[in-house]
Amino acid sequence: MSESFKEQLQQAHEQGEYAPLLNLIPYAGLIGVECSRVGDELLFRLPANKDNIGNPLLPAIHGGVIAGFMELSAALHLLVATGSPGVPKIIDFSLDYLRAGQFRDTWARCQVCRQGRRVANVAITAWQSTEAEPIATARAHFKLDEPLKS
Repeated sequence: MSESFKEQLQQAHEQGEYAPLLNLIPYAGLIGVECSRVGDELLFRLPANKDNIGNPLLPAIHGGVIAGFMELSAALHLLVATGSPGVPKIIDFSLDYLRAGQFRDTWARCQVCRQGRRVANVAITAWQSTEAEPIATARAHFKLDEPLKS
């Protein structure tokens, strides 16, 4: 892992500002992922972007973009929650599409369901108009790195 990433991660932990960290992840920049802290929680946003459309007739966001957004959100959530020195590595990802992702902003929230020393399970919910009507839900399992030393 590069020194730049370690420094950006440390700064993100200290300042609660995650944009510079996301800038180091090329896919996050490609699809436009944003992250903000709301109280003690992280909230992820995928702004409407015509480049993310998979079905131009509806128009609807490409299912792979939704999946990538949700997986990246879960990894970043774990990265921040655990103080890991690197992006957790995905072991398994299971996604349920519940309705079409319309051409508008999409939001995601993550919850760590179970965390051991080496593995963590995360539940992810993505929605557009209201959190009570998700467009997709997912479960992800990650391999964790050792936490940062103080």
